[in-house]
Amino acid sequence: MRIYPEQLTQRLSQGLCQTYLLFGNEPLLKQEAIQSILAISTQQGFDEKHRFTVDNQLNWQDVYDACQALSLFSSRQVIILTLPENPLNTTQANAIKDLDTMLHEDIVLVLDGPRLNKKQESAKWFISLQHKGVYVPCNTPDARQLPRFVESRCHSLGLKPDSESIMLLAQWHEGNLLALSQSLMKLQLLYPDGELTLPRLQEALSRHNHYTPFQLTDALIEGKANRAVRIVRQLEAEGVEITILLRVIQKELIQLYKMQEYGASGMGLSKIFDHFRVWQTRRPLLTAALHRLPLTKLMHLLQSLAEIEVMVKTDFDSKPWPALAAFCLDMSGHPVHLEPVS
Repeated sequence: MRIYPEQLTQRLSQGLCQTYLLFGNEPLLKQEAIQSILAISTQQGFDEKHRFTVDNQLNWQDVYDACQALSLFSSRQVIILTLPENPLNTTQANAIKDLDTMLHEDIVLVLDGPRLNKKQESAKWFISLQHKGVYVPCNTPDARQLPRFVESRCHSLGLKPDSESIMLLAQWHEGNLLALSQSLMKLQLLYPDGELTLPRLQEALSRHNHYTPFQLTDALIEGKANRAVRIVRQLEAEGVEITILLRVIQKELIQLYKMQEYGASGMGLSKIFDHFRVWQTRRPLLTAALHRLPLTKLMHLLQSLAEIEVMVKTDFDSKPWPALAAFCLDMSGHPVHLEPVS
């Protein structure tokens, strides 16, 4: 069974399943889902909790022993497996299939992993475990879905936003559900009557847009110059370390550079995206970016980024934030020339 995160509470009220598959790119939704499962399972006598991280160092026998150690006098238990960001290798997939055969009514198995594609959802281990429980895709709502998500979240907290407030909350918290959650809790405390209007939001949350470094890289990939510069200014105002932004942007540029190299060697774009495990929804954006940013341009951008990092680490009188804003304009197709600071 496949359900959405907002449906999980109601599903849990109907009884526990044997397996819960929590996969997606939104940490807050997965964290809340795990907390809900643990709360209900504790109420039903699942007192023991075991957590394992699936990597090359995991001793699967430890996991199997946890399943087989039960007796008439043992407590029921929840086993949480955290899966790696990369797809499972053959050994790991086979180990999970073996684990599937050991499950019984005194075990609740929770898998916590990254967003899955259609091929991964068709894996035998996944299909088998889904038949025994529920699959909860925990993905960050996109710009179109976010207003509905905000409205649902508000209502669950007893907040009553008007339509303008919903749109403003969605705009301010795009891509950062943790910040949205914090803002809504603050609004609960400030306004016990639950009424949310534009004046109230502006008074309580003004200048707290809560942008993330990943929203910045998305804006750069899309070539949205104004949005990228706006995010840079907001992150500067919030005191974000500029070196964090440089690292995130550098990682994205290096991947684009490698993609261009593969393309130059004759590899087709579809195979390149498969190699780098790019989601289908993101491929059109990266395709446009690759057309806009040839190898020579990417090398220039990497050099510019390195110069800003040197500036940060060696010249404490310099102004790296304006340089980063200029970099964003350059990457978005609107290069500017900054005069040296005397």
